[in-house]
Amino acid sequence: MPEPRAPLVLASASPRRLDLLAQAGIRPDAVRPADIDETPDKQESPRALAERLAREKARAVHAPGQFTLAGDTVVALGRRMLPKASDAEDVRECLGLLSGRAHQVLSGLAAIGPDGREVARVVVSRVVFKRLTPAEIEAYATEGDGVGKAGGYAIQGGAAPFVKRINGSYTAIVGLPLYEAVSLLTGLGYEAGAYSSGKPSGAE
Repeated sequence: MPEPRAPLVLASASPRRLDLLAQAGIRPDAVRPADIDETPDKQESPRALAERLAREKARAVHAPGQFTLAGDTVVALGRRMLPKASDAEDVRECLGLLSGRAHQVLSGLAAIGPDGREVARVVVSRVVFKRLTPAEIEAYATEGDGVGKAGGYAIQGGAAPFVKRINGSYTAIVGLPLYEAVSLLTGLGYEAGAYSSGKPSGAE
């Protein structure tokens, strides 16, 4: 019999990332969210921040003999980085800034193999919002769908009608650039079809 593959650990508690990986036939063996300081460094660009946070999250939970995958999303207007909304007021502020404008969603991705090899990538997508009315902003903020989301919205939820067009990876905007995630893992030797069945440990 072939040797069982090394386990895959997802360094994120996001159910969206789990769902996206499942679409590619990948089910992590464990979910271990990384607890790191996500404060941007002085003069750090949105792209550099997205990559650094993904790498730090992967390193924080990695152990020898396992595959580790981590991601981080940064929403930016130029060099201005929008927060991960902590409450409805943050959502209102973010949507007010995004209304009628184009912004970037930068998806950092990092993977570490059982032998310690580390790879990372940043996928940049451009999203254009329609001009939002005060009533639309208030209704979305009150709904609560944008709380906990980078930039104060989730494209797959109630904010979908706000999007005029995108240029880039839809799955990256949702939370994980799926093509790139699979490419990084397989490049490290992970076999996407050889996952264990059942719910990963640590998943909600």
